[in-house]
This record gives sequence, structure tokens and C-alpha cells, in this order.
Amino acid sequence: MIRLLTLAFLFAVWLFGAVNINTATSEELTALKGIGDTKAAAIVKWREENGGFKSIDELTQVKGIGKKTLESLKEEITISDE
Repeated sequence: MIRLLTLAFLFAVWLFGAVNINTATSEELTALKGIGDTKAAAIVKWREENGGFKSIDELTQVKGIGKKTLESLKEEITISDE
């Protein structure tokens, strides 16, 4: 079931655009390349503790996410609903 939901989410991302890291659930974040359960939980925790991401570059402040990971995700993520 989780795989089916992940596939559906990936299709939605492809169809409608990037994942908003300020609103995505842990499950939605795990659909991103290189983001597993631990990193997804860390993203949500950072977001809750810091009031959300003001720029995509702040993602590197999350434990386990460095510049390389950020670069690979830049085309897949956003911080706005536009």
C-alpha cells in the first residue's frame, strides 16, 4: 500500500510540480530521491521547530542533508504553493 501511495505521489509531483517542503508530510517527502524515513522526519522536525523554510537552501540545516543532496533535489522541491 505504501509503495502504491508513493508511486501515486511521484506521479502527482511529475504532473503538478515540485514538493512544498513547508507543507509536505513525511510520507510525501520520502518520495523525493535520497530522502528516506529518517531524513523526512528530520525535515518535518526542523520545519516545526523553526517555523518553516524561508529558502530552499535552509534545507542544508537539517541533519543528514548536505549541499550534494540539496543540489539533487532543487528541481523537485519548493517552499511556496505557486
